[in-house]
Amino acid sequence: MDRKINIQILFVEVIRFFFIFTMIMGVSLVSINNGAKDDQIINNTRDILQNTDFRSIFRHKKEHLFHPIILQEADRHEIDPALVKAIIMAESGYNPNAISEKGAKGLMQLMPSTAQALGVEDVFNPQQNISGGVRYFKKLVNRFDGDIKLALAAYNAGSKKVRHYQGIPPYKSTHYYIEKVFKYYKLYKNQMSEKTKKV
Repeated sequence: MDRKINIQILFVEVIRFFFIFTMIMGVSLVSINNGAKDDQIINNTRDILQNTDFRSIFRHKKEHLFHPIILQEADRHEIDPALVKAIIMAESGYNPNAISEKGAKGLMQLMPSTAQALGVEDVFNPQQNISGGVRYFKKLVNRFDGDIKLALAAYNAGSKKVRHYQGIPPYKSTHYYIEKVFKYYKLYKNQMSEKTKKV
């Protein structure tokens, strides 16, 4: 009799085990599925945030202020104004009072020695800074036979480094800088061409 009861108890325990196991597996699968959905939502949100520049509303006003100076200096030195805008965006985010850790100043982030050589008396003056920055970039373009990427590399890392490595220096920051400038260049190019079409 005891043996029969023991068998029944064992049978009930086995059934209960499988029931609990099935429940746990069901909950796990639902969690994994929801987790995958959550990951997808997080990834999609991250992509949206990365592709959206929330500073653009404020930056637009700043860009508008400096637009005439950029057009004037770009035309004077025969540099695409969209490229000048892209450099300013990459360098300072249109902050005329920007100062880098290395000491570069103003909209186009001129180093004190460079500013002095260019005759820029007040690096925080937008007119002088942009004028000096565009003039300096034009020199670099000429120095590297019209190669915009090399000129940008020199603007970022210095001409000596570009000549030493006979190309873009193997610095992540410089490669990232060039990519960033070209990304903005494309955006400004499209923006300016759309404005021209409207006119």
